[in-house]
Amino acid sequence: MKRKIGDAKRDIQGINPGAGITRFSIAMMSEYGLNDAGYRFHTGSEEDCFTAFEHAVENGEWVVVPLWKPQFLHFKHKIRELREPKGLLGVVDKAVLLLRDDQSTLFTEDELKTLDSLRWSNEIIAELDYQVCRENQPLDEVTKNWLDVQ
Repeated sequence: MKRKIGDAKRDIQGINPGAGITRFSIAMMSEYGLNDAGYRFHTGSEEDCFTAFEHAVENGEWVVVPLWKPQFLHFKHKIRELREPKGLLGVVDKAVLLLRDDQSTLFTEDELKTLDSLRWSNEIIAELDYQVCRENQPLDEVTKNWLDVQ
């Protein structure tokens, strides 16, 4: 069944008040007129946010949830990313593996080359995150299994 915007749930479940995505989301509520349209943003735990999304999916409800990448929900669900033409979310973050020069002796040259060659895409992290967060697999085991096939 195709839903119209008027059928939308107007509660947006976010995460903790100090998170960047929460601050950006609250600013966007005003900037895009969502408050005036009857939407309300609620802070809570990450699990509150994830559960609100999963509950809406289970019930076939239209929902707006502030998510980020990489994040485990992207592994299991096709999530439509909303355009944000005003650029209120800022720049895309980039993760970089850093090692202090004085700590490089902790690794062999081959280990350093292996670490330097790792490429973790959002899709890879979302899948591994799903295994840990929703399949309750131990993080060390999930990571080791992924590294073993690389």
